Amino acid sequence: MEAIRIILLAALGAAVLTTAGLTLAWWMEPERRLRRALRKALGDGAEAEALSPSEGKAAALDFQTGQLLVLWNRGAGGLVYEFEEVDGAELIVDGHVVARVRRGEQRKQLDVMAPDAEQVVLRLIFDDARNPEFELSLWTTGLPTPAGSPPEALRLGRRWLSHVEALLK
Repeated sequence: MEAIRIILLAALGAAVLTTAGLTLAWWMEPERRLRRALRKALGDGAEAEALSPSEGKAAALDFQTGQLLVLWNRGAGGLVYEFEEVDGAELIVDGHVVARVRRGEQRKQLDVMAPDAEQVVLRLIFDDARNPEFELSLWTTGLPTPAGSPPEALRLGRRWLSHVEALLK
């Protein structure tokens, strides 16, 4: 009888430890951590988000407060920029700038759809001498990304360029 009790207690302890470990892994998942950091910094007001959990980076726009937030190091570091400090954005596919929006310049439209792109990067450009740009990988071959595919990453990038263009006007 005592042996069964010890076995049941050991099984219960193992179940509790397994549940605690799974809960901690779920809580510390990179995408979930980045979303928590975005909510903490901006509240629930972010109109646009872009995440790169594999890089530990994220960006969000909040039109209500007029701020753009960039995070790195899995949300441990970040900066908040006022819209007046945003100078532009670029969409880079496989090392080539395919679309651009800059303050005081004509928009370079996205005219290339690359369904087999190996990398899609959104570069945000700021009027900040210490941190003039922030690059966020929207798609990288072989790494899990929220975009899911190169065409989805290009659509997300195009949407971000439209948002940045609207705030520059």
